[in-house]
Amino acid sequence: MDENAKKTIMMRLEKTAENLRKNRMEAYIAENCEEAVKIVESILKEGESISCGGSVTLKESGVMDLMKSGKYKFIDRSKAKDRDEVEAIYRQVFSCDTFLTSSNAVTENGELYNVDGNSNRVAAICYGPKSVIFVVGMNKLVRNIDEAIVRVKTFAAPPNCVRLDCQTPCHETGRCVSLSNGGDMPSGCHSTGRVCCNYVVSAYQRHENRFKVILVAENLGY
Repeated sequence: MDENAKKTIMMRLEKTAENLRKNRMEAYIAENCEEAVKIVESILKEGESISCGGSVTLKESGVMDLMKSGKYKFIDRSKAKDRDEVEAIYRQVFSCDTFLTSSNAVTENGELYNVDGNSNRVAAICYGPKSVIFVVGMNKLVRNIDEAIVRVKTFAAPPNCVRLDCQTPCHETGRCVSLSNGGDMPSGCHSTGRVCCNYVVSAYQRHENRFKVILVAENLGY
């Protein structure tokens, strides 16, 4: 990355981290994925129970490899044999020590914006696990919630629908149908494969430092 561009990005990340801390979240800045993995490793305790939602970021960053390293009791939904086992694991996750995920967007005001279809991910973010670690690439940084809403409808939901083979309009067109008539937060398609069903904005936190947000100066995930 050009040094001038990097300096600008780092200033935005610092501002965001400062506002996350004002909202009673721990915030870290990593210059690259290797550094992000080291931060995650410093937070986790060997032997603790951990789990995650579906996340391209965790795979791309190398955090998933750490989770599967054998140092932790990884509650892995990919091991489930059928849908009943998947549902059982979703519920088991609520009692784990640490839940790892990314965020669909992070505002410079220090807010996290997440949208979910099954909603096991946003449910675990809101309540259950003792600690939640977010690994977030710089591409998910936005100025405010309005930008976060548009980001999900254009850059997050469409590729996720392609990845998960969800038969939605955005799977075919690359953008949410709602953008043609205002694109407010809950509007969208009426497809049974819709991935944008529940919306969570995490702002000032009652439980201080339950959220640990690692902002990475690299593009990661959708």
